[in-house]
Amino acid sequence: MDIVALIDRIGEAPAAALFGLVTGIVFGIAAQRSRFCLRAAVVEFARGAMQDKVAVWLLTFSTALVWVQAARLGGVIDVTEARMMAVPGSWSGAVIGGLLFGAGMVLARGCSGRLLVLAATGNLRSMVSGLIFAVVAQITLTGWLAPLRNALASLWSTSGGRNVDLLTAAALPRETGLVLGLALALLALELARRNRIGLSRLVFASGVGFAVALGWALTYALSRVSFDPVQIESLTFTGPSANTLMFVLDRASILEFDIGLVPGVVIGSFVAALWAGELTWQGFEGPTPMRNAMIGAGLMGFGGMLAGGCAIGAGVTGGSIFVATAWLALLAMWVGGMATDMALRGRDAAALA
Repeated sequence: MDIVALIDRIGEAPAAALFGLVTGIVFGIAAQRSRFCLRAAVVEFARGAMQDKVAVWLLTFSTALVWVQAARLGGVIDVTEARMMAVPGSWSGAVIGGLLFGAGMVLARGCSGRLLVLAATGNLRSMVSGLIFAVVAQITLTGWLAPLRNALASLWSTSGGRNVDLLTAAALPRETGLVLGLALALLALELARRNRIGLSRLVFASGVGFAVALGWALTYALSRVSFDPVQIESLTFTGPSANTLMFVLDRASILEFDIGLVPGVVIGSFVAALWAGELTWQGFEGPTPMRNAMIGAGLMGFGGMLAGGCAIGAGVTGGSIFVATAWLALLAMWVGGMATDMALRGRDAAALA
């Protein structure tokens, strides 16, 4: 691809949005067909199982590690100045935000990325939850909840004006990330074999991880030839959901990678569901699921913005370049999700007793 010619033809900002659109379409197709979801994997693990949902999540995570770390070693990308790495990180934000996000995704029955994918297939519950998620994320970024977010994030931050690269901080060889990714991929494939997961689903699960690497590669390539500064970034849904909402509401908003990403996911998942004959209208099953979904969406909007990313943004995208606070946020999401699932099951058991 001749990026310079593309910029000359359509401009830098539209090119960034186009790259976001392409990345989103790849993610949308792969996530819809693989049924990738951190919430599903967390709930399965919390209930003492290591089955298809854990295998799919682990394969996605490991694939992102392999692709991104191989690209770094090969000189295809350099993410040292990526937005996640080039700004101070918040340890407290990662912990508190991750716990809140994990609890929210269990209540809402899907992480933010999964809600977006399901909404494109006709799931009204996900549409409502996704809209609440985007609104709360925007309020947390610049609105009434911004002071609370800043106060919690400032409790404990990284030093030196940057986030922490785990590989560098631990003085590990550059190849460590790739080796870890390959090891986790082998574990995922073994789980897939035990649970008899079909080849097609495994390919699409790997496609989700590839979409993360694609986003890094495209934004890095654009940053190398663009006249104006370009953020090196990839898949995440907290900030982009808020930015897309404001782009629709505010005519002064400008095009960027984020603005193309969310519509791309909708297009990709819609096309995949249409091709598979899985488009169907679905709603809330009752007042309790509706209440839980709305509360969960709000928790994810605030928690994801505080943690520096959602299940995809921090959990896979940030994890793929070994951003320390992203790994901590991912751990907190698992803990928060597992604790919430156990609490809900305990409440249901008590109600039946």
